[in-house]
Amino acid sequence: MTQSIFIGNSPTQALYLLPKMANRHGLIAGATGTGKTITLQGLAEGFSHLGVPVFMADVKGDLSGMGQPGAGTPRIQERINTLGLKDFSFKACPVTFWDVFGEQGHPVRTTISEMGPLLLARLLNLNDTQEGVLTLAFKIADDQGLLLLDLKDLRAMLQFLGNNSKEFTTGYGNVSTASIGAIQRALLTLESQGGEHFFGEPALNLDDLMQTDNGQGMINILAADKLMTSPKLYATFLLWLLSELFEQLPEVGDLDKPKLVFFFDEAHLLFNDAPPILLEKVEQVVRLIRSKGVGVYFISQNPLDIPEKILGQLGNRVQHALRAFTPRDQKAVRAAAETFRSNADLDVASVITELAVGEALVSLLDEQGRPGIVQRTLLSPPHSQIGPITAQQRQATLQQSLIYGHYEKTVDRESAYEILKARATTASSPVHTMTNERDNPSEKPSRHNRASETHREESRPTAARPRENVMETMAKSAARAIGSQIGRQILRGVLGSLMGGRR
Repeated sequence: MTQSIFIGNSPTQALYLLPKMANRHGLIAGATGTGKTITLQGLAEGFSHLGVPVFMADVKGDLSGMGQPGAGTPRIQERINTLGLKDFSFKACPVTFWDVFGEQGHPVRTTISEMGPLLLARLLNLNDTQEGVLTLAFKIADDQGLLLLDLKDLRAMLQFLGNNSKEFTTGYGNVSTASIGAIQRALLTLESQGGEHFFGEPALNLDDLMQTDNGQGMINILAADKLMTSPKLYATFLLWLLSELFEQLPEVGDLDKPKLVFFFDEAHLLFNDAPPILLEKVEQVVRLIRSKGVGVYFISQNPLDIPEKILGQLGNRVQHALRAFTPRDQKAVRAAAETFRSNADLDVASVITELAVGEALVSLLDEQGRPGIVQRTLLSPPHSQIGPITAQQRQATLQQSLIYGHYEKTVDRESAYEILKARATTASSPVHTMTNERDNPSEKPSRHNRASETHREESRPTAARPRENVMETMAKSAARAIGSQIGRQILRGVLGSLMGGRR
């Protein structure tokens, strides 16, 4: 039988999180400074010790210490003695550091095609009309076999769409040049915020997140302190990752323990200003990813930050103290109290405001999947170091990683930017112009006719002979794509696809 994860002691019993119920998701909530990060660290350690890989974002830089054994400070030793933990020992967990900017960890990238128009539109803060034009650009790229890998590919595709909008109107609908301009400006803003680091190749291989080391699950820590300055990029990245896990992992049903546990810190950023269609997709993923063996745990200051339909999917809950200083705070206290299975010996609404640091109200699922009666619980301290490690320790961990050097080298292969650039060069080449003049030696076109002819020539996809070369190039590119991470017919993850699903 798989060992359970010790959470802490209530006045009447010890509380354990059952690994078999860990993929029923969870919530860690509480005001700033009440101990959410320590609870997160303790849970992640418990999963790692069971051999379950973990992915988490390190928003404040405090979680990097998980790669080092902890120390017996007087406060921690007092907690160990109070809980009566006689076999408690300090030990490190295997960790892998990741960073979208490639500064404090292995670079994390995806491609424009994998992100898809829905998530990208939210990231760029586009309105409905602009999102429609962006979706159109993805559709035309799919139909023409143009790979969208990085930002310059998407910019080239939008420029191509604008220059040839009349040709696409009949088959795809009207294209607003004003919307294309707005999208291009949004892409420049995203690039200035570091977005160019996120899109490209080699794209993240999800298998690299699901590793074990000597029987312990790898804890993947995303450096998010800098990423948090672009909160939409942070939320969109984690949502993309969650959707990719949902799309790529096979159905496994209920396992004895999860295949991966995903912690989503600062969860309110995911739902702020999210359109209804996106919330619907998030709810769908959270509900269904359980059958893929993935547990999702949201961390937020206020339970009201989580939409009600998603909150109802979170079976395991650790509620730290809330402050009732404002009407909204008081509403949050009442809402949090009402979501727990009541305890006749506990006034939950009052206790939530009285909890000390390291205390929490805990309700966990039992073996039949029923919520346990809420208990006021003294939480167990983590086994690993509390607080960040030094830059030298982080660098040493990076260099010892088995994947060190793979993601650090960028790849820029032939894609939409290169193909469209080749088309434009071919269409405007001198040889191409001289051929047209020889076709009509007795007629010298006027300035207006020459301009019209040039416009038609530029808007034409290619001339007859060069078109064969372009098609050969596209065929070779498509052939390479079939065996690659982004092949799969240039389709997107479930949250980013044109029709809401890859297939």
